[in-house]
This record gives sequence, C-alpha cells and structure tokens, in this order.
Amino acid sequence: MERLTVSLADRSYDIIIGDGCLADIGRLCRDLGLRGRVAIVTNPTVAPLYFEQVRESLRTVGYDVHKIEIPDGEEFKNLITVNAIYTDLIRNGLDRGSFLLALGGGVIGDITGFVAATFLRGIPFVQVPTTLLAQVDSSVGGKTGVNHELGKNLIGAFYQPRLVISDVGTLVTLESRDFISGMAEVIKYGIILDADFLKFLSRVSDRILLRQHEVLSTIVRRCCELKSDVVGQDEREAGLRAVLNYGHTLGHAVETLTGYDGILHGEAVAIGMVQAARISQSFGYAAPADTETIVELIRSLGLPTVMPHYSREEYEAVLNRDKKVRETGLTFICNRGLGGFAFENVTDVASLLTRCGYGN
Repeated sequence: MERLTVSLADRSYDIIIGDGCLADIGRLCRDLGLRGRVAIVTNPTVAPLYFEQVRESLRTVGYDVHKIEIPDGEEFKNLITVNAIYTDLIRNGLDRGSFLLALGGGVIGDITGFVAATFLRGIPFVQVPTTLLAQVDSSVGGKTGVNHELGKNLIGAFYQPRLVISDVGTLVTLESRDFISGMAEVIKYGIILDADFLKFLSRVSDRILLRQHEVLSTIVRRCCELKSDVVGQDEREAGLRAVLNYGHTLGHAVETLTGYDGILHGEAVAIGMVQAARISQSFGYAAPADTETIVELIRSLGLPTVMPHYSREEYEAVLNRDKKVRETGLTFICNRGLGGFAFENVTDVASLLTRCGYGN
C-alpha cells in the first residue's frame, strides 16, 4: 500500500492506494481512532461485490456495522436521497460518536460526505471509492453535495473525510463504460497540470484499456498527488483550486440539460474538455496542435467529443445558472498549451458557445 497525505493542518488526512486493501479497512479505521457504530452507505451495484468484505473487516476489529443502500445513479443525487439517509440514521440510533463510510463511486461519496457534514452538525466519514472517477478525483478534497433540478452540485459543503482508501483491484469489476468515463478526470490533470503525465497516458493507452494494475496504480497515485497539492493550497476554491473545474462548465451544462440521464459524468466532462480546448485556442492560450492532441487522446479512449443537440438558448440558460457565475462574470478555466492553465473572466457566458463553434 502507498500512503499520500492531504495537508490541511488539523483537517489533514491520508489517501491509501493499494491492490487488495479493502481487507485492511477495519484496522485502518481503528488506527485512526474512529469509534462507535459505522453506517456503510452503498448502492445495489456495489454492495453485492464488496459490502460483505468491508463489513467483515470492520466487524473483525469490533465495529457494529449498519448498512444503508440507496439507488444507483446520478439522478438520485438529490435532497430526497439525503433525507432518506437522515431518516435511516435517526431511526437506527446512530449518534455523534458514530461515523459513515462511503462505499461506491462519486455519487455515493458526494452524498455520504454531505450527510456527514450536516447530520448532528457533523460526524466523521471515510471514503472508499470503487470507481476510477472517484479514486482519482471526487473522493479527495472534501467537496460534498447534491444536484438540483436547475443545476449540478448547487447544494453542498466543503467537508473533508478522515481517510480515503482506494483499492485499485475494484476497478476490474467496473463496466467498460464506467471505467472509460473515469478516464476523463484523469486526462484533465494532464491537460492543466502535468504535460509529462499527459504524454504517459497517450503512451500507455492500450494498457489502460486492458486495466493493468501497475498502470492503474500509477494513474491513481499521480492524480491524487496533483489534486492533493492543489487542495492543500486552496481548500475552498478561493483561487487555484478552480483549475480542477477544467471542462466542467460546459460538461455540467450537458448533464443538466440531459437530466443526469443517459450520459455519465466523465462523458460530459470529456465533451466539456474538448470545448474548453477550443475556447482556450480562441483566446490565444493554446495552439491548434494542442487542441488536436487533447481531442485525439479523448477519442482514443472511447470518450465522446460532441455536445448533445440543444438550442443555444437552453445552453445559455443553464450556463448562466452555473454556481461559478458571479456578478463580475464567470471564471473560465483554459489550458495554457499542454500542462498549464489560465483563468479567463467571461462576462458574456453565451460567447463561450460561439468560441467553441457550437451552432455555427
């Protein structure tokens, strides 16, 4: 197992990366000093694969384990689900001495973190991400929350986990589409923060698709290193951390317009990154060759690149509700060449559609 640290003073925590480390969850939680009952929040897709193993690991060291199963899918990442979890916790007597464990992908992690932040004004939680997207991105950094019918992640809180345990062995059981979707967030890190990592991804793309453990471990570790460094400098997205939203502005618009149904988060981000690359080129931050490199890598991994067909007015309405829009405009994240980034203040959000060529 490898151990990285997210350095946030008294909110610092470790990320454990390994193959087969689910069996060590009980010991790791006990070593952390977590006490009381533990509620594992999971879904019907993940639970048959890993719940029993995780429960046994926790029970072996003395934990009383309670299971909460919620529906699988981005469309259930909402306050209705959150309230159902509150009700379950209250009825089953969990208290401030208890803790939560998120066993699943990004939706499970985001919802569980938000519940942990708000139940009894805050109880500890542990992230156990089982998807590539969650292991490389959403489980790290303390962004928790849910969607609203008018926009993505409009309700939430910054609330750091006590520990992240990423077992790359769980990635072999992912459906191909889910695995490939997770690669969008991986590519993001290379585009804006590490050109050498981007080259590595292009070089080993065949091995990635074969899900070779050594390559997956390298990918998860490097993404967590890059994100930990950013979060350590800017926990609450006051400045630098906004770079991690690369591709997400138009990606979130796609998710909102499709009703979080029929498209996965990573697929939407991939589409958003293609548009962000074109927009970056239009601002003069990148050359056509940089854009082509980005588009080709995204295509080579089987990710989509074309925005779903909705009217410009529909896209504009969603973009103007984006939580990143302020009175002074939207801070749009551009790639500066490959491996760098730039912030561009956009006062006319609709102009982004023109710059990426949508509807032309």
